Amino acid sequence: MLVRTVVFASIAAVLATQVPSFFGSDAARPEGPVSVNYVSGTVDPVQTTAVGGTGSAMRLQADAQGHYTGDFRINGKAVSGLIDTGATYVALNETMARRLGYTANQLDFRYSVNTANGQTKAAQVMLDRVEIGGIRVRGVEALVLKDEALSATLVGMSFLQKLASYSVADGSLSLRQ
Repeated sequence: MLVRTVVFASIAAVLATQVPSFFGSDAARPEGPVSVNYVSGTVDPVQTTAVGGTGSAMRLQADAQGHYTGDFRINGKAVSGLIDTGATYVALNETMARRLGYTANQLDFRYSVNTANGQTKAAQVMLDRVEIGGIRVRGVEALVLKDEALSATLVGMSFLQKLASYSVADGSLSLRQ
């Protein structure tokens, strides 16, 4: 049996099970990246800045709890994600993985992983591309967990380590490609 240890930040795992949906439908979803304030329920556009050359930059404002969320495109599909520097990989639940085109035959739940919510099984997949704003990254490792183990998408280090840099200052997270 293969065992893979994966660390997820405790607060992100707890938050992932409690985050309300602020959008009634895809039609109500604002275009582009947003910052969601989980206390007041407000959704605000996030500033995206292009950088010279082939690189891009993106800045996300922290919500009231200090979390950074954004609207990503994974394999071409819109996905809301919580950036989690404590997560080793991008983590998706099984429902999201199927929405992204992964079939039951491609999801081999053979890895034992430890999360803040306890031990569970996971399948490893390779995401073709992950995008936010003008940032586009290819070939991102991800783990798929059963729906009961994870209710939201966590964007972890397997995405962040492919960037030129990321940093936190003055209540915002800057991503640079």
